[in-house]
Amino acid sequence: MSDTETRRAYDEPPYTPPGRREPTGWVGMVVFAGVMLLMLGSFQAIEGLVALFRDDFYVTTNNGLVIPMDFSSWGWTHLIIGVITALAGFGVLAGQMWARVVGIVIAVISALANLAFLPAYPIWSTIVIAIDVLVIYALTAHGREVRY
Repeated sequence: MSDTETRRAYDEPPYTPPGRREPTGWVGMVVFAGVMLLMLGSFQAIEGLVALFRDDFYVTTNNGLVIPMDFSSWGWTHLIIGVITALAGFGVLAGQMWARVVGIVIAVISALANLAFLPAYPIWSTIVIAIDVLVIYALTAHGREVRY
């Protein structure tokens, strides 16, 4: 083998199967979305547990909420959203398609629930809504990157 042939063999990139693309730098955004879903699920669950066990913690009465419900109902709503969100976060980190879909749907539901809960806890609800928007963006724009 000549020197030129040897150089060409080492300069070629390694073989990759035709149907598989290499992940891009956006994988970090999807991992970020998965971690945010885990964190968001924890926040929602804590918010729900506080509403269940300490009704007097929130600033407004249940009549001051956008949807007048007692805080026990809000607590169960936030707790259920939190558990589903955390499960979706684990699924996104594992690269599951169902988790991306559930993550997007649950982030929309979470944003709407926190919009309705805004009078009771305005700063916290605003932070959760902002995290929901970031998760929706990451999962819709770059969600398939983690499958590799």
